[in-house]
Amino acid sequence: MKLKLGIPKGSLESATIDLFRRAGFVITTSSRSYFPAIDDPEIECMLIRAQEMARYVEDGVLDAGLTGRDWVEENEAHVETVADLIYAKQSFGKVRWVLAAPEASPYKTVQDLEGKTIATELVNLTERYLASKGVHARVEFSWGATEVKPPELADAIVEVTETGSSLRANKLRILETVLESNTQLIANLDSWADMWKRRKLQDIKMLLEGAINALGKVGLMMNVRRDQLEAVINALPALKNPTISQLSDEAWVAVNTILEEATVRTIIPRLKEAGAQGIVEYPLNKIVM
Repeated sequence: MKLKLGIPKGSLESATIDLFRRAGFVITTSSRSYFPAIDDPEIECMLIRAQEMARYVEDGVLDAGLTGRDWVEENEAHVETVADLIYAKQSFGKVRWVLAAPEASPYKTVQDLEGKTIATELVNLTERYLASKGVHARVEFSWGATEVKPPELADAIVEVTETGSSLRANKLRILETVLESNTQLIANLDSWADMWKRRKLQDIKMLLEGAINALGKVGLMMNVRRDQLEAVINALPALKNPTISQLSDEAWVAVNTILEEATVRTIIPRLKEAGAQGIVEYPLNKIVM
């Protein structure tokens, strides 16, 4: 038996493949094939655009796939959400779909767009959002480069952003957030009801979440004399509980802890001053809670 798994093609592709690598799966893509190789004989991969993923999973063409919550809601797909994976193409956080208008325009709120034209890829969700606000506007599907359409081709847009830099570069002002989205591992309802496929998906979920937990963190181990242990522990960040192990020489212990990578460069000198020796920093692929 095989699990048919959809990998999002496009902006999320490299981030997804890297996340699977950290989780222990090697996925190899080719420009000539939509069927990447994976080093797990129980999984069969297919590259699918994130915008279409939920539909193919709902229809059973795929057992499962990774796509954004935005596209699940846009397609109103009936699927099982196996895991929320908080990562995106630039960072490992959420993205926002925002309503934006030109900085020079008079529009300040969604109500100001009554009777106006809004361009977006997220047509259905935008229409539902406008209806919830009691606003009637024309929503046009945008094939791309949505940021450049106002003011000539549209009065406003609904577009996805992580940092807002592209919107600012195009002199657009965010009026409201329409939806916060993150990547999800979703499953076909019949596939989720199959015990073998469910167990496989639960294993994948655990490993992917472990890989996400390890992002931005490193391990640190060192040797410390017992009479200097308190000083070394005090040099570590608050609320960190290191593992302490006895060495063959009873006067010494090994200290092992996990830290945010960004803090290590300032902590290592303090640990050395406190008496730590043989300090080793090592990368982490997974932290399974």
